[in-house]
Amino acid sequence: MKFIDEAKIEVAAGKGGNGAVSFRREKFVPRGGPDGGDGGKGGSIFAIADENINTLIEYRFVKRYQAKNGEKGHGSDRYGRGADDIELHMPIGTVIRDTDTGETLADLTRHGQKVCLARGGKGGLGNIHFKSSVNRAPKQATPGEDGEIRSLQLELKVLADVGLLGMPNAGKSTLISAVSAARPKVADYPFTTLHPNLGVVRMDENNSFVMADIPGLIEGAAEGAGLGHRFLKHLSRTGLLLHVVDLAPFDDSINPAEEALAIVEELRKYDEEELYGKPRWLVLNKLDMLSEEEAEQRTAEFLKQIGWNHPAPDDRFGFDMNTPRLFKISALAHQGTQELVYQINAYLTEKKRLAAETEEAEKYHEAVAEQSKTDTSVFKAE
Repeated sequence: MKFIDEAKIEVAAGKGGNGAVSFRREKFVPRGGPDGGDGGKGGSIFAIADENINTLIEYRFVKRYQAKNGEKGHGSDRYGRGADDIELHMPIGTVIRDTDTGETLADLTRHGQKVCLARGGKGGLGNIHFKSSVNRAPKQATPGEDGEIRSLQLELKVLADVGLLGMPNAGKSTLISAVSAARPKVADYPFTTLHPNLGVVRMDENNSFVMADIPGLIEGAAEGAGLGHRFLKHLSRTGLLLHVVDLAPFDDSINPAEEALAIVEELRKYDEEELYGKPRWLVLNKLDMLSEEEAEQRTAEFLKQIGWNHPAPDDRFGFDMNTPRLFKISALAHQGTQELVYQINAYLTEKKRLAAETEEAEKYHEAVAEQSKTDTSVFKAE
């Protein structure tokens, strides 16, 4: 299935049915009266996050979604039937914006999350509602309300715990296939990866995390060069970035250090707050293609050129000073990948624990503040 991560659609909710003007006139019934019922509500349109969908391809070809109108009211106090709602299933991670106002209507982050995109109009009131002691035979009713119409921009941002970034052919696809069940295309030419790939890395039966691989970046990606610029947004939701570097490039004229610094600069240009500011770990790959002595020599030269001063490396390559951030691996030979996975899992576990503690502390302080507002008797004079 083709990977589609952007789409534009129009949603139109249904109009409410009109209220009815009707009077009860039956044989052997001496006293009649108004009995016009209300109109039914128009159908609304909802978005639902679905973990079984991973692309917006359906919305690339079907551009307009129209809900049905509500039924008009009837006599004998019969209300019109409400129209059925429309539910649009979208991938988790979809951001929905109103193209006219720029307002973000929804950010679908969990399975089953349901958000109203366009609300159907209310049904009009029948003349039964206008009866009074001075108006025994009302002939007025209200029309149904119009449903909302919106033009929407859908943007999918992949939800993953860890994101892989690096130049084309750095070995990102090989790494994700080595540590998870994902099987992306792997070949010996640049830009093998054409769309993001997700892999679930399982530590045990109840412990796992999701890793995302995007197309390789090149210098100028933030301005649209290459393929990776279209997918940089998918890294904005990850909690940790792995910067994969090919330490044994096929062309001797390629300088891995210059390429690594160029990618970091692209992150800063694209989004300094969400991407450039994320924790990044440095992963030196393809060391199996070098002798032990040559690997050590190239590693030392690379770290010197990027300004890595262990154990206090340049801030451009990470922000958590208490966590290891430099790994030497061979994804193809599975050398060092297990240690990398263990360190990632430990980092994510600790991060979740700290987030939970922070949330509990905030809830406690909010409760104390609320209590202090309502219980002030101890501060009042006798």
